[in-house]
Amino acid sequence: MPRDFEITDARHGAAFGVRVVTDADEVAVVGMFPDGSLQIHLTEPLDMGRADAQLIAFLAEQLSVDPSRVAIVAGAGGPNKLISVEGVSPATVDAWLSRWR
Repeated sequence: MPRDFEITDARHGAAFGVRVVTDADEVAVVGMFPDGSLQIHLTEPLDMGRADAQLIAFLAEQLSVDPSRVAIVAGAGGPNKLISVEGVSPATVDAWLSRWR
């Protein structure tokens, strides 16, 4: 049974699901899946961690935090990821995500 991704109150921050599409023309959030995970297009390929690094930098910029506060806690190297952002409340992430609902 598929698991719905919800914004959760993580240890000192927020966590949420992301699905990436790589080798895209531009880096952008393109929508939200019915399970609550965010779809993000990246220009870098999945190999050698390049897409993961680009995703971290993009999310840090979008959420106005240092990249060291963004972590891929599950799914590194693959398209489906669980992201943790230290020092950002679930309400802040929810407000940011609301643009794509």
